[in-house]
Amino acid sequence: MNMIQEAHKQIHSLTLDAYRAAVSDGVLPDATLPTIAVEIPKDPSNGDFTTTFALAAAKALRKSPKVIAAALSERMRLDGTYFQSVEIAGAGFLNFRTGSRWYEGVLSAIEAEGNDYGTCQDLQGQKIMVEFVSANPTGPMHMGNARGGVLGDTLAAILSACGAEVEREFYVNDAGNQIEKFAHSIEARYLQYFQGEDAVVFPEDGYHGDDIRDLAAQYAAQYGDTLLQVTPEERREKLASFGLSVNLPKMKADLLRYKISYDTWFLESTLHESDYVAETVDELSKRGWTYENDGALWLKTSGIMRDNLLKAGKKPSDIEKLDLKDDVLRRANGFYTYFAADIAYHRNKFALRGFDRVINIWGADHHGHVARLKAALDALGLDGSGRLDIVLMQLVKLLRDGETVRMSKRTGKAISLSDLLDEVPVDAARWFFNARPETQMEFDLGLAVREDAENPVYYVKYAHARICSLLRTLAGEGATVPAHADISLLTDDTERALIKALARFGEEVRLCARDYDPSHLNRYLQDLAGCFHRFYTSCRIKGEAADVQSARLGLADNTRKVLRNGLRLLGIEAPEKM
Repeated sequence: MNMIQEAHKQIHSLTLDAYRAAVSDGVLPDATLPTIAVEIPKDPSNGDFTTTFALAAAKALRKSPKVIAAALSERMRLDGTYFQSVEIAGAGFLNFRTGSRWYEGVLSAIEAEGNDYGTCQDLQGQKIMVEFVSANPTGPMHMGNARGGVLGDTLAAILSACGAEVEREFYVNDAGNQIEKFAHSIEARYLQYFQGEDAVVFPEDGYHGDDIRDLAAQYAAQYGDTLLQVTPEERREKLASFGLSVNLPKMKADLLRYKISYDTWFLESTLHESDYVAETVDELSKRGWTYENDGALWLKTSGIMRDNLLKAGKKPSDIEKLDLKDDVLRRANGFYTYFAADIAYHRNKFALRGFDRVINIWGADHHGHVARLKAALDALGLDGSGRLDIVLMQLVKLLRDGETVRMSKRTGKAISLSDLLDEVPVDAARWFFNARPETQMEFDLGLAVREDAENPVYYVKYAHARICSLLRTLAGEGATVPAHADISLLTDDTERALIKALARFGEEVRLCARDYDPSHLNRYLQDLAGCFHRFYTSCRIKGEAADVQSARLGLADNTRKVLRNGLRLLGIEAPEKM
């Protein structure tokens, strides 16, 4: 049970009942009412919940907000509700203060629901795919992949907690230009291995990393110079296949180390082999959205986007300023573009596999691709504008002692996910990369390994471990956690503040799902840990009277459960000892 939502519902009913009573008494006129909005005040002195209904209804009722608020408050019947008082404040706010019944409801919900506390069924019946990382399999995964990995994985966990049927997917770009470049790069290093570097020119636009040298050397060690006698086409095909057979398992291993596993690894090559790309392009042509020019086949992207913008109410003059452009689907040489394959891939998600919604975690450099892909799906009748959501994440800046870290000491190249996890604990990496995706983040290597309150993930995990230690100690003295904490004994300000924080968990999970922003959870868990530490400092547990000790022990144990549930959604261990 979400006691925040329950309080909202009850205030809505109380306000509506009071209004009807005021109408019956002739104090307020009968009119069409605005929405009864309920909020949690930022300042606790203004109560636990507030409604601005009196202000919003002033125009419809032709009364001042204070007059409306007075009429409502006089007719509110709080007996048997979650609230002990309602007060008029400011220009006409109605501020409610929760009573013992509400606090008891919070603890009862945690005790009854256990591992399921904080979950909901808001997304029940929705089949959602979260596609994330999808790094090119031509080299090691880098820092950007590390951030996208934890954002996608955590978001998938949160959507599942909200009732959705969720699948995690990695799209493997094992076809197209990057694989051609990959093949030519390994080929050049393979030939250099036998003929010398001066004898073979390395492609100017090739992949220059040491990993390419390693792949060529590995192939040579296993198969010798057998590829010197075959055609260049066969040589490149075998080397690219070998490179993928090495890189893909390495990527999977790195991601598993990062606590990420996928339901599906989807190969781009299967779209071409099954002719699904050609079929998708043909479908766009049948619908009248393509044309030929200079031997190439083009998508009328600008026309689709222009139509969408007009439907959305944009002015034609404003649309013209956007300089919309069309896209090539099939080049004059007969090869399909990456964009054509991407359209086919997303058509596959919606039309063949039946996902209601698809969420992609992309780097900010893909910004220009978002509207074009959605437009193509709209042209196919798949409502890309409404069903495809793109989370764009900003870059990561790696710091050590305040200085930017640009290169890996081991490879001399950009920091890879493997390099990072060699330096910092996996849980710390997951915590810090879960920061708000739309902002550039600074990852402080020094902070990530600190074992003190300055490190937020350590601070939260320590709160959980501290409670577990307390439970072990008191269990050794014969104390047990009560089936239900006695709320009448939990009246200290820090106790009530902690219970309020526990009540917020379900709301924070809902916000994460609504905003596609798991960082709500980071901030919440830090706040909850702080509330617990303040309670533990202010309210003695061990050595108190048996009934008080039992009640406080129950509150501590409920806090442990919520910390555990929150850390589990983040994919972070909730330790019992530290």
